[in-house]
Amino acid sequence: MGVVKLKAKPPTQDPVADAEKMIHRVPWTARFAPRSSDIENVSPIIGLTKSLIDPVVVAAILFLLAHVREGEVTGFVFCVAVMALLLSGYLLDGSNVFFRGRAPVKDLFYFLLGWALILFTLATIGYISGYAELMDPVLFIQWALLTPVVVLAMHGLIYWVFRRVASNKAAGLTTIIVGANASGQALANQITRQPLSKLQLLGFCDDRSAVRLSVPDSSVLTNLADLPEFVRKHNVARIYITLSMTSQPRTLELLDALKDTTVSIYFVPDMFVFDFIQASFDEVGGIPVISLCESPFQGVSGITKRASDIVLSVAILAFIWPFLLIIALAVKMTSPGPVIFVQRRYGLDGREIKVYKFRSMAVLEDGGSVTQAIRGDSRLTPIGGFLRRTSLDELPQFFNVLQGRMSVVGPRPHASTHNELYRKLIKGYMVRHKVRPGITGWAQVNGARGETDTLEKMERRIEFDLLYLRNWSIWLDLKVIFRTVVIMLGDRSAY
Repeated sequence: MGVVKLKAKPPTQDPVADAEKMIHRVPWTARFAPRSSDIENVSPIIGLTKSLIDPVVVAAILFLLAHVREGEVTGFVFCVAVMALLLSGYLLDGSNVFFRGRAPVKDLFYFLLGWALILFTLATIGYISGYAELMDPVLFIQWALLTPVVVLAMHGLIYWVFRRVASNKAAGLTTIIVGANASGQALANQITRQPLSKLQLLGFCDDRSAVRLSVPDSSVLTNLADLPEFVRKHNVARIYITLSMTSQPRTLELLDALKDTTVSIYFVPDMFVFDFIQASFDEVGGIPVISLCESPFQGVSGITKRASDIVLSVAILAFIWPFLLIIALAVKMTSPGPVIFVQRRYGLDGREIKVYKFRSMAVLEDGGSVTQAIRGDSRLTPIGGFLRRTSLDELPQFFNVLQGRMSVVGPRPHASTHNELYRKLIKGYMVRHKVRPGITGWAQVNGARGETDTLEKMERRIEFDLLYLRNWSIWLDLKVIFRTVVIMLGDRSAY
């Protein structure tokens, strides 16, 4: 396999920018589920709008259109409205377009995509049940076009009203950030960028010299020893502590000193201590805990992922079974040996699984030493190169998906011997096994496939795999599948 050389990664050039990325690192699944956000802390009406008012508006528009066109709301229209109300509470989030403090194009796209999924789901249910013919198609089209316009207009109006109300920052909550470090600067940037925030940032508190600060020296108002007196004198309402976890004694002393004030105190975890994978808050028996590394496929997300795997696998196998027979015959006729090659790989939680592939080599390597395929490999069968280049050798793995061993999309499984090697060389390598391995993955559609003859190539692949875990959504899976189909015949990086 060649000599593997370790290469140190370059140091971070902009720690404040990295901290802001960690602040914004929200799983893609959260885009299509009710959740809290900065703006909900500003006003509960926004959270209420997303979880209740939006779904009611969606159903009300259908009722209104049905009454105008038909003079009544039929039982079937009522059922459609109820289903739309339930789906909208989970899939629709128009407030993001206005309230997230960033360019709205991407959030607008996801809002429209969520609405399209609602319409597709309703149409599919109507077609399968045979009741679609009871719905006036003109009514359905009018509702499909009018609803997103009304919902977005409503959120735009709410945003305008609250921005006018919040324009007087002087009436906000006076705030101090303890810790003039990268995390503190990133938090300060987010506070100042939120147009509706009630927080009025006064500055920072830090004991360090000016050369060690991540903010201008003029922004530091006081030191830790004088902070309680500063809080009382200036009526500070909130304090956010961003000190490093290594500063625990100083933090405890500060908390003890602040007990003589009425200030609200918040602790911001050091975002550079851990590389978060699906970070979230939970509780165990009433004790709050923070998830630092967890599979994205928990609860509803896990059910969604497994259901999509089964549906996609059954649909694809129903379509490609003639090709499977043709490939099997070609493998058998062009070289001696079995049609299917079974190789041991690491699956979910690092448990060993058996993965199916059409045999593309004259040898069957599955022991303690597995040599990766290279361009012009002499071990390839007459059609082995074609099978590997077009990824047709991977098609039997759809049966692995039905067995529950694999997923359609996920980190590609490596030979067990390679896992044992790279887990010692690449930090976080085994985290990719928090999910089922996939037939295709985010790394593969971004060019990180084929031979990994250097450590740098494998590091790049693992980086993409971990990005997939952090940002999973059903939309990301569909994007990977689409890009896989597009590049499958044209990719020359696999041998």
